[in-house]
Amino acid sequence: MSRPITNWNDQHRERLTRGDRAADILRNGMGSWAFVGGFVAFMLVWALTNLTGIRWDPYPFILLNLFLSMLAGLQGAILLIAARRQDGVAAALAQHDYETNAAAKIEIETLMAINREQLKMLAEIRTSAVLTAATGEVDAHGDPR
Repeated sequence: MSRPITNWNDQHRERLTRGDRAADILRNGMGSWAFVGGFVAFMLVWALTNLTGIRWDPYPFILLNLFLSMLAGLQGAILLIAARRQDGVAAALAQHDYETNAAAKIEIETLMAINREQLKMLAEIRTSAVLTAATGEVDAHGDPR
């Protein structure tokens, strides 16, 4: 009547490909305040270096704009990959929830059937007890005649 308890999350994690894991790591990294702070610091260092020191990318910062455009393109692709994978996770989790609910329903229905049977047995015992009390007649086993 009982099913083995399994951790769905562990099972799912074992089936991830290297690309799925990389997309998750990059998504989590790019979506952090550490990344934002580091990226702002990088752009400030780039701008200050090109304004005051070595000028490999003068003021309109064309090279920096090129790098930012490439980064945005890669980030978009990585985020789409991670989002698509997350949709798959949500669908698998919904299926797991459905299967768990279906199994629980069967177990509850079984328990309810047992409960109904027990209620019938109790009613028979009460009837037997009432008959015994009313007639006072019992056989050698204590059952009413």
